[in-house]
Amino acid sequence: MTGSLDIPTARRRYVTVCALFWLPLGLSLAPLILLLTERGMTTATIAGLFAAHSLTAAALELPTGGLADVLGRRVVLVAAGLLNLTALVLVGLGSAPWLLALGMVLMGAGRALSSGPAEAWYVDTVHADSGPDADLRPGLAGGSSATSAALAVGTLLGGALPWLLGVGPDLGARLGEASSGLVVPLSVPLLLGAAVEIAFVLYVLTALSEPPRPPAALRGVLRGIPATVVGGLRLGGRDVLVRRVFLSAGAAGSALVALELLVPGRAATVTGASESGAVLFAALACAGFICSAFGSRLAPLTARLAGSGERAVMVGLGAGASGLLLLGATAEATGAGALVLSAAGYGLVYLGLGAAGPNQNDVLHRRVTSAGRATALSVQSLALQLVGALAGLVIGALRPGPAPWLLGGTALLAGSLLWLRRSVPTPPTPEPSSFPRRPDGVWSGRPPGGTLELHAPQRQE
Repeated sequence: MTGSLDIPTARRRYVTVCALFWLPLGLSLAPLILLLTERGMTTATIAGLFAAHSLTAAALELPTGGLADVLGRRVVLVAAGLLNLTALVLVGLGSAPWLLALGMVLMGAGRALSSGPAEAWYVDTVHADSGPDADLRPGLAGGSSATSAALAVGTLLGGALPWLLGVGPDLGARLGEASSGLVVPLSVPLLLGAAVEIAFVLYVLTALSEPPRPPAALRGVLRGIPATVVGGLRLGGRDVLVRRVFLSAGAAGSALVALELLVPGRAATVTGASESGAVLFAALACAGFICSAFGSRLAPLTARLAGSGERAVMVGLGAGASGLLLLGATAEATGAGALVLSAAGYGLVYLGLGAAGPNQNDVLHRRVTSAGRATALSVQSLALQLVGALAGLVIGALRPGPAPWLLGGTALLAGSLLWLRRSVPTPPTPEPSSFPRRPDGVWSGRPPGGTLELHAPQRQE
């Protein structure tokens, strides 16, 4: 039973799940594009493969969030792990475009399934142990730090493994010969990630206990998902703080896409070649993840110093906006001083977003119940992806220079200013311990006599 776990144990298990899930992604970051190129894929084909991943994740984001609220957190996480396991094997070993496309689609589906269930499980467990007013920030900060650390370690390891296999006795060549070219050095990090996915699935099955949910037929489950999704979308319209969380996620998406699109070219300009620029970008990405992990660790302290979690979100997003504006101010500058300022701005963006994230999600979890928690997290993730995609189109159309950076910085600054006005605190509403079933036996996905909101003083009926 979920309620039998104490908070420190739940926190450790949540942090472990975050690390195990994101480590395979980190392992695949550095070698993936090079592996696809070595398999004979053109630049246009690679872009299409990544588009298939992104569109699949966006299309399934909300339905899979509702699925986690109906079926349970553990079963959806296991499904995500199995999909990612299959995807990594297909992409790591496949050479036919259709196999690679299938792998990227499955990876996108796994990404959508993973958005929210682990965090929702942790919050449910803490609430069951200590009530809805329990402090969630330390655990959320730990999970965010573990995610960033796993990405950082995975990026370094995934970039170093192919190079190490070619040193000395050239184990990479031997692998290729033994597998008739099926396994190449660049595919090894992805296959290692697949092994980590097995460990992830086994850990979720054994560590993430939760109360049994009423049995539901597949037909009934599918009928219940749309209502849960609609309820998640209505959250932003009914609750001011939830709306701020969603809008802030969109602002963060604009900032992140600016970094993803602009930093690689800037790194290549600094080093003078695309190959060395890719190495520099990998190092910067690792440094960014480390800054994000450190910022997440500072989230509880930021909330205490700022006076509240809402003020901490404003401070974190403001710091990230300052970093992007600094990158914009040095976009056309040269010299060692400009490089130092650019690196500082890059780190500040990730540091600020890392500090804002746990405080922002702490606010969100205090406004929703267990019945809609994973759905709300999916809406938040969808806002980040969609706004980021739109911002990417605009940034790509702008002329190189300060303007693209200023667009991302302005969006993040606007997200920070959303939190300038403090909300009036209200007495907490008890979280229900169980959820009703409709007369036809289908899981309703709503708490008794209420909607998806836990505390919603601003909602308008």
